[in-house]
Order: sequence, then C-alpha cells, then structure tokens
Amino acid sequence: MNTPAALILTLQLDERSFAFFDEQRRRYFPPGRNFIPAHLTLFHALPGEQLAAIQNDIETTISGQQPFKLDVTGLRSLGRGVAYALESSELSRVRRHLALGWNDWLKPQDRQNHNPHVTVQNKVDPTQARALLEDLKEGFQPFEVTGTGLDLWWYRGGPWEKVRTFVFQQ
Repeated sequence: MNTPAALILTLQLDERSFAFFDEQRRRYFPPGRNFIPAHLTLFHALPGEQLAAIQNDIETTISGQQPFKLDVTGLRSLGRGVAYALESSELSRVRRHLALGWNDWLKPQDRQNHNPHVTVQNKVDPTQARALLEDLKEGFQPFEVTGTGLDLWWYRGGPWEKVRTFVFQQ
C-alpha cells in the first residue's frame, strides 16, 4: 500500500496582497522552477494518512476566527533567494495551537521557530539574490496584508494539489 503524499498548510491572503506577491514571484523566481503560486507556509510536511484528523483540527482551531492583519516588516535573504518577512500575533497563536496538537507528527523543519515569510525568489546564484534584496529594500515601505483563511495542499513533487480551503468567518 502506498503512503499518501505529505500535506502542506498555508495561509490564504486577501486577493490584492496575493496578487502582489504572486506577481513578484513570477517576475523573480526562475521560471523552470516556479511550479506554485506565492504562499506563506505554516507547515511543510504533515502526514497525508492523517488527512481527516488534520482537517478536523483545522476546522476546530479556526472556528470563529475572523480575518486578521499581518505586518509586512521587511525583506529577508534566503541565501539563494529573497522573501518578504511578515509578523502577526494572531498567526502565531493559530500556528502554535495547531503545532501543539500535531507535535508527534511534525518534522524538524516544522518544529523550529516559525518565521512567516513569502518567498519571491529562490534557487538562484547568491550574487543575484543579494542584488535583488538590495533593489527591493531600496523602495520598501512596510505594509499590511490580511489573512483570510488556510489552504491545505497535497505535495506531489512539482505543482501542489489543493485539498481544501478553510475560510475565516467574515
């Protein structure tokens, strides 16, 4: 019997903010490696065989959750790429709650401190990444985006396959 693919959980952003980040990603990410839209990952590898429990936990955790603001505070170097850094106490609370319940399932990458970010460039030469970081920092002004829900995805190597969207209450 095949083990189901891993699951990825991301934060869904308001349409305007998503469009901004996705345009940046299409502009700066190497086209041959850009299989997925811009995203803010909460968990990178949840066990697919626990799909029903994971969906139930998400529903329970976000029950009554209103959309919330996140501050885009700056840009970060990823070494071979660039990301926008985001901060939100509400996002931290939601993620912490889920992480506590899923502790036994979490891989090392998902056990470490969560530093919310949206990657717009990766897998390039470090010199190219440093140049983009400096260019983007030059005109950067902090701004706000809104988290509107959570998206659960199957990871299948290349493009992700959406399992379900969990929308926050309006």
